[in-house]
Amino acid sequence: MASPRIAVVGTGANGGAIAADLTRAGLDVTLIEQWPDHVEAMRANGLRVTTPAGESVVTPVHAVNLYEVATMRTPFDVVMLGVKAYDTRWACELIKPLLTDDGVAAGLQNGMTIDDMADILGPERTVGCVIEVAANMFEPGVIERQTPPWFAVGPFDASSAGREDVVGDILRHSGVVEMSPDIRSSKWMKLVVNASELVPSAILNLPLADAVGVPGMREFMVETGKEAVRTAIALGNTLVPIFGMRDMDTSDPDRFAEELLNHVLSDYTLPNTRTTVLQDWDKGRRAEVAELNGIIVDAQDAVGRPAPANAITVELARRIESGDLEARPENAELLLAVLADAN
Repeated sequence: MASPRIAVVGTGANGGAIAADLTRAGLDVTLIEQWPDHVEAMRANGLRVTTPAGESVVTPVHAVNLYEVATMRTPFDVVMLGVKAYDTRWACELIKPLLTDDGVAAGLQNGMTIDDMADILGPERTVGCVIEVAANMFEPGVIERQTPPWFAVGPFDASSAGREDVVGDILRHSGVVEMSPDIRSSKWMKLVVNASELVPSAILNLPLADAVGVPGMREFMVETGKEAVRTAIALGNTLVPIFGMRDMDTSDPDRFAEELLNHVLSDYTLPNTRTTVLQDWDKGRRAEVAELNGIIVDAQDAVGRPAPANAITVELARRIESGDLEARPENAELLLAVLADAN
């Protein structure tokens, strides 16, 4: 595909920084964003991204408001979704009329969004993607990228086989790309990590590194990951290395879950890293609780098995979002009570 027209739908900390990378590489990229102040800031001043090395890079970008999509007539060859997992379906419906018949879409998201994408855009146009990166955005037009991005890319099924190469070639302008022959399993491995760290640390209202340092919390996070990896296997997925960890031992699921968490804590966590869930709560937004730990609880319920660590995580997160509970370090006692009951 020569000189593809690319749309990045959702240009927050991850989607925006990736779109800036692709723009600087000379690609034809349109940033579609639902936050009007962010669009105006990018139009007026470009998109400023602070790199892990501390360099501040300003990229002039083509940014449009969500409502302007209805006025567009020229289709896109490649669509990348950077919206929250719970926004996937409407975002796909929004962009579907503008995706070429032989185009391809990839979700640069947490959670298992590939099924929603395939349902709306078609499996033949859907490519799965795993992304790992630490980044923050607290003001419009300004992104702090704390670690370089890593991606895994693979086809949804046989009907989209080969399309992953198009997405992979584009994303190499932003970070390291590995091709996955089993992208569903790869995405489940990322979900194992997300279940361990994103919501549990946010419940304490602490940066990830500080949350892990609370007595008992590392053990709780590991247990949450173990439940997640057992769920993945029960659903027919395979333990596959991600994040370039090719030497991982896949014979022990529990140990595998712990190694994944340890790798993220050592390679993708800075002292001030606030998870995407905590950033959402800081901004008064709903977080991806149902799409992360909630998936595990629901799947285990369906087969009649408990997932107590994930269940208490979902319960407390929902209480926080309803205003019934304040996110604070003392919530560790509520989480750790599950471990005490198990012992």
